[in-house]
Amino acid sequence: MSAALVVGFDLDMTLIDTVPGFVATLDALADELGVELPVAQLTRRLGPPLDLLLGPHLPPELLAPACDRFRELYPDLAVTTVPVLPGAHEALAAVRGAGGRSVVVTGKYAPNAQRHVDHLGLDVDGVDGWVWGALKAGPLREHGAQVYVGDHVHDVEGALAAGIRSVSVLTGGCEADELRAAGTHVVLDDLRAFPGWLAEHAPALTAA
Repeated sequence: MSAALVVGFDLDMTLIDTVPGFVATLDALADELGVELPVAQLTRRLGPPLDLLLGPHLPPELLAPACDRFRELYPDLAVTTVPVLPGAHEALAAVRGAGGRSVVVTGKYAPNAQRHVDHLGLDVDGVDGWVWGALKAGPLREHGAQVYVGDHVHDVEGALAAGIRSVSVLTGGCEADELRAAGTHVVLDDLRAFPGWLAEHAPALTAA
C-alpha cells in the first residue's frame, strides 16, 4: 500500500519573490519609527522570523511593537507587489497531477502568508505559519509530508528534523555549497526543475 504524496513548500523566496513587498514595508516602518534600517541587507536572505531580522537594529523595547506594526502595514504594501517565482505554479500542478497535496510551511505570519496564496492563486491545501528551522518539523509531520522544498539552510534543518527529503532551490540567498553542507538531498536551480525531479522520485517517496 502506498502513502499519499504530500509536499511541503516554504513560501518566501521559494514560491514567491517577497523582496519588493518586504522592501516597501520596511521603508514605511523605518519612516514611522524615525530610524534607519539596512533594508538591502535585511532582504538579502529572507526567511528568518521578523524579530530575528529586526532585533539587531532596534532597541529591545521597540522590537515587539515594530514587528506588530510591520504585520499591520504588510497587507497594503506587500501583497499585490509580490510575484510568484518561475515554476511555482507548475511545481504545485505537478504535485496535484501526481495525486498529491501541497502545503505551505513558513516562518511568515500566517494571515499574511494566506493573503499571498489567495492573491496569487497558489494551489495549496494548507498554510502553516510562524514556524522556523527545526520547528517546521511539527507541521510537516502532521501533514504527513515526504518532501520539504525550501531555499534556506534552515529549511533544510526543518526537513531533516522531520526525517523527510530536503529539496533546495537557489532562488533565495543561500548558495548551493551552503545548502549541501546543511544536508539537503538535492539542489535545483529553481522550481522549474521540480516537476521533472518529482516525476522521477514520486514512486519511491510514496512507497510504504
